[in-house]
Amino acid sequence: MAKKWTPESWHRKRICQVPEYPDPAALGVVEERLRNYPPLVFAGEARRLKDALAKVAEGRAFLLQGGDCAESFAEFHPNNIRDTFRVLLQMAVVLTYGAACPVLKVGRLAGQFAKPRSSDVETIGAVTLPAYRGDMINGMEFTPEARNPDPQRLVQAYNQSAATLNLLRAFAQGGYADLHKVHQWNLGFVADSPLGARYRDLADRLDETLEFMAACGLTSETTPQIRETDFFTSHEALLLPYEEAMTRVDSTTGDWYDTSAHLLWVGDRTRQPDGAHVDFLRGIGNPLGIKAGPTTDADELIRNIDTLNPANEPGRLTIIARMGWDQVERELPRLIRRIVAEGRTVVWACDPMHGNTVKSSNGFKTRHFDRILAEVRSFFAIHKAEGTHAGGVHFELTGQNVTECVGGAKAITEANLSDRYHTHCDPRLNAEQALELAFLVAEMLKMGRVSERAATVGAS
Repeated sequence: MAKKWTPESWHRKRICQVPEYPDPAALGVVEERLRNYPPLVFAGEARRLKDALAKVAEGRAFLLQGGDCAESFAEFHPNNIRDTFRVLLQMAVVLTYGAACPVLKVGRLAGQFAKPRSSDVETIGAVTLPAYRGDMINGMEFTPEARNPDPQRLVQAYNQSAATLNLLRAFAQGGYADLHKVHQWNLGFVADSPLGARYRDLADRLDETLEFMAACGLTSETTPQIRETDFFTSHEALLLPYEEAMTRVDSTTGDWYDTSAHLLWVGDRTRQPDGAHVDFLRGIGNPLGIKAGPTTDADELIRNIDTLNPANEPGRLTIIARMGWDQVERELPRLIRRIVAEGRTVVWACDPMHGNTVKSSNGFKTRHFDRILAEVRSFFAIHKAEGTHAGGVHFELTGQNVTECVGGAKAITEANLSDRYHTHCDPRLNAEQALELAFLVAEMLKMGRVSERAATVGAS
């Protein structure tokens, strides 16, 4: 652990993307209240995730990270949590078959309530108000009352996160994640998809595999691994007063852990090496992530890696690349080569969402399915060319039937965006688009395995 660090150390550093609370004393009262609340996750769980991410760094596992752009108080409902969890399970089963290795499931859930903004204010007509920064800070409604940062929202975010985690743990361990059930859901998707024939071969092979396992006596009744699954949570460590209040000393190791989530990441707007966000994250024992966009300086990235992972510990740090489909081939290789040359060990994950946001002709923020897929394809091709591991994917998605991203097999158009555009911030893949991407990524992973096998046979 970092020396001379406390959860309050970040106060001495330059900070950005943090709101100005009109009543700091009220914020202090809420922070003290949160310090006395139970942890949302446990240090042992975070260490287990870090061990699993070490396997991803070695190419022996694959990371699937996904969930809401920004969770909201208004959409808090068990069905919404269930449906997002369900689509992540479906994607994981498909990816497991394609990768032929364990798929690590990490949700953007139970804490993703704050969002960075490109401007501190928003202007509509002649009225200028503070920007909406996520439900744990202020409200989306364009009124002075709603946009005023309210410390009580931190308590509501904690309570909603606790309830969400309770339900996720029940789903993960209570039989809902049974491999046979998840596969049946996938068969339903394949039957209904316009491109179902393309995915049927993979689904049929999965079916044969499960039948073979059952014949060998490996069933839900005999093998808990088929009936249960591990599921972890993550969010951007943006609102540091909340993260500080949730940071505790682990009684078994004496190390500090942020108990608000298993994995925390620093965003593209808050990754300054001498800034408050990096300083806070350097002292906690959780596995961490760094968003890396096209403006990322290689020297700065190495500084952040050395600050956040000075022992070069496998599984400690994930680089989440969010370049954009038209910039990834130019910008990603230089970062990979620098990290390899410096001998740093990281997990590489692809976020094909944040670099591909555009405004539609009818005024909606949206993302094009084909561009998302193009960035993922480039990400895999680049890592193959560089001899490094394409470790995972990071999607903003929902289990709901929204119309926020255009394209996909069902061909959502810009004219459809207004039908069910529900996001509180950025556009998300709906359940069918997310699962379609999983099938396409599984094809890439499977082709990569076949290519590696052929190369090994040829070399021998």
